[in-house]
Amino acid sequence: MTPEFIPFDQGDAILNWIDLTKALAAGHNRPKAQIEDVFLYRDRDTLLNRSAWIDGMGVAVKAATIFPGNTSKGKPMIGGAVNLFSDEDGALEAVLDFALVTKWKTAGDSLLAATRLARPDSETILVVGAGTVGRSLVQAYSAAFPKARFLIWNRSPEGAKVFADATGATVVPDLETAVRSADIVTSATMTSTPILNGEWFQPGQHIDLIGAYRPDMREADDAAILRSRVFVDNRQTVVDHIGELKDPIASGIVGPDHVIADYYDISSMVRQKDAEITLFKNGGGAHLDLMTSRYILDAWRAR
Repeated sequence: MTPEFIPFDQGDAILNWIDLTKALAAGHNRPKAQIEDVFLYRDRDTLLNRSAWIDGMGVAVKAATIFPGNTSKGKPMIGGAVNLFSDEDGALEAVLDFALVTKWKTAGDSLLAATRLARPDSETILVVGAGTVGRSLVQAYSAAFPKARFLIWNRSPEGAKVFADATGATVVPDLETAVRSADIVTSATMTSTPILNGEWFQPGQHIDLIGAYRPDMREADDAAILRSRVFVDNRQTVVDHIGELKDPIASGIVGPDHVIADYYDISSMVRQKDAEITLFKNGGGAHLDLMTSRYILDAWRAR
């Protein structure tokens, strides 16, 4: 069988955010994924190879290069490809556009958590970081919170304005004021040091952290972790590998049991009280690339 080649524009046009969250939830009811991540580093540059095998779903191999310095040269910061293999015979079923899988996996991961942890009546959503992921988050969150208004904060006011022009979000100049006013805070930045102060958090908020993906990266400080009921997408790929939780656990600020649940215990990922603060760390992972790629291929074949 000839593999399917799924480009960005054609694939993006046929997908649905709510259907994706259902597919991600269902994927975690299958046998737990075998996952292997390999990271190579050169200063700020990263090579990430992520592989996953879920019995009954298949195999995905995703290779990504992350070169932050490319932005100053007018080049894409991230490159890569996703290969999807048959669970039955190992044949290559599809080659999927890297940006397509990454867009839908990343924002869909956060959206699934928000549908379970954020207050359903959330009306103000603050996006921190005016990059490509931030734009995807506006699309994704709009699907589950159609009445919400969006705020955008970015280190560069010029970047925030471009984002606002493209998405309809309102630019906010002061991060602390914006955080205090939001029902949901979703952060997708490349910062290595925390920019979100937990003392700013308000009762009833949901905090969604996406940006940090290395041991030396954090978007939120220790107070943010301490004041929140904390959830992750996968303990295996987050707790010991990303600074957001690796640092406070290593320093004894919290223990590993401060993380209440991940998607493999999705029934425990619920808001218990309107006034509590929930915090979700989106760490990604090859198993989510596999689930997303399978959803995309199924939608592609059904079109």
